[in-house]
Amino acid sequence: MPKIININSIGQRLAALRQEMAESRLDAYIIPSQDPHQSEYVADYWKTRAWISGFTGSAGVVVITAGHAGLWTDSRYFLQAEAELSGSPFVLHRLKVPHMPEHIDWLLETLPAACTVGCDGSVFSVSQIRNLAQRLEARQIEVVHQEGLVGRIWANRPPLPRGEAFELDLAYAGKSRAEKLSLIRQGMKGRPFYLVATLDDIAWALNIRGADVDYNPVCISYLAIGQKKAYWFVHEKKAGAALRQALEKDGIEVRPYEAIESFLEELSGLQPVLYDPASTSINLYELLEPEQWVASKNLIRPLKAIKNETEIRNIRHAMRKDGVALLRLFRWLEAELKQRPVSEYELAQQLAACRQEQGNYFGESFAAIVGYGSNGAIVHYKPEADACAQIRPEGILLLDSGGQYLEGTTDITRTITLSEPTPEQRRHYTLVLKGNIALSGAVFPEGTTGVQLDILARQHLWREGLNYGHGTGHGVGYFLNVHEPPQGFTPNPKGERGESPVLPGMLTSNEPGYYKAGEYGIRIENLELCIEDKTTEDGRFFRFEAVTLFPISLSLADLGMLTEEERAWLNDYHRRVFHELAPLLTDEEKEWLAAKCQAV
Repeated sequence: MPKIININSIGQRLAALRQEMAESRLDAYIIPSQDPHQSEYVADYWKTRAWISGFTGSAGVVVITAGHAGLWTDSRYFLQAEAELSGSPFVLHRLKVPHMPEHIDWLLETLPAACTVGCDGSVFSVSQIRNLAQRLEARQIEVVHQEGLVGRIWANRPPLPRGEAFELDLAYAGKSRAEKLSLIRQGMKGRPFYLVATLDDIAWALNIRGADVDYNPVCISYLAIGQKKAYWFVHEKKAGAALRQALEKDGIEVRPYEAIESFLEELSGLQPVLYDPASTSINLYELLEPEQWVASKNLIRPLKAIKNETEIRNIRHAMRKDGVALLRLFRWLEAELKQRPVSEYELAQQLAACRQEQGNYFGESFAAIVGYGSNGAIVHYKPEADACAQIRPEGILLLDSGGQYLEGTTDITRTITLSEPTPEQRRHYTLVLKGNIALSGAVFPEGTTGVQLDILARQHLWREGLNYGHGTGHGVGYFLNVHEPPQGFTPNPKGERGESPVLPGMLTSNEPGYYKAGEYGIRIENLELCIEDKTTEDGRFFRFEAVTLFPISLSLADLGMLTEEERAWLNDYHRRVFHELAPLLTDEEKEWLAAKCQAV
């Protein structure tokens, strides 16, 4: 029987886990951020890394030994991790390269030969376990992945969510379930089954949405796609009678979430199963003989990344709605600051209210980053009601936020000054602005990848010996995950984002920045839709359209640093912003917007 212990402090939790490690004869234990579906944002039930360490960022890995407790995370979270780990037994290890498993290097350097490392195989993918075992094999270090130790000591662990899923109407999805399943089956090339574990891929394939995790409108489930029939494994309360009936008409049988294991075990050994090693847990993999599994790239991700005509039309509408919400927020802030300070938390709440007024709004696409002054230098800063700064009519404010609408997912960052900026601040802001414009104005041949385009956003900062530690951009889903692979703009040539070509229909963020720790942060972000540009004897060429619709603040810019081409881009963009938003505004709001969109 598991030993459920009532533990209140980080130190007590760590001591209890080490006791479990000792009883299981483990020399180290690894706790990641993800759930069994390799999700970025997870239900409270799977927030084991946050529970054991106190670090609440969305990315990071904990490694615990008898004498050390470490957290590995990337530069987006350095300042946040320092604050959240302060006074605890946990030590921050700063990743040199984002998303790289540098904790494995530490294990190799620290552990004695022929020892044992444990982890919970339900939340580690096949690829992750294979890589871990291969790396540690050189020192005869064994990996044991059947050890869910945290579940033994986590008293009052939150239950899995039970909220009902809902169907996304064809007017928003653009393609029916039948069409999507047909496309997926073409990619299966006659294989009997394809197992899908990733929640956003399931939501896209079935045209369903849910509210099981923060920010991403997905439903915790598995999907097994056969050649004639598909099986959706989900808690029975999530599939109401109407949805269940609609799914059955399309040849989709609903089964209990936990039944995925018995389903796999009952498959005949003559039935090969396609799977993605990067998203299928090692525990599920071991339910079948290895020869029955057929490794495959994710078959849904490239289909989902190319937005269809209906989705693109709706996305444009969502951007107009979002622009109106942002306009009303900033006008509200300007008025309030004439009378009183406004807390970062209050501003985030007011922004959500402004978006809610636009209709078909389902919540934030991520926690709003409201970084005033030095908090702006914390890349993924989240203000809390009882621990945040008071915004005053002075200094710099960075606001990075997004919304989930039936019409699409938004993500926008604007940086403004609330008083006269310093020459240094103007220069840094303008270098970031020039990078954003350079990437947005790119024309590139078919086959160009994100790593080839990333330098366009960094070039002006690099010339000054400056840089930022995060990628320049990520793919964005349609009323789905705000961070959606495969494409993105990144300096890392080895990752999926760097290797994937940018294609027409893909929606990608463009968000260069600069951060001066302890003083201020700067980031400017638009979402860019890749579109056709021209076809010549040298092939097809693509370009970007900045579909985000809100003025870029110029009160921080040094306009003398801008070229004529950059000025022309800004003027064209602001003309389009005014043209798209003005019909939705009052006369006073139009006047405010016209001032912000003045030509330079």
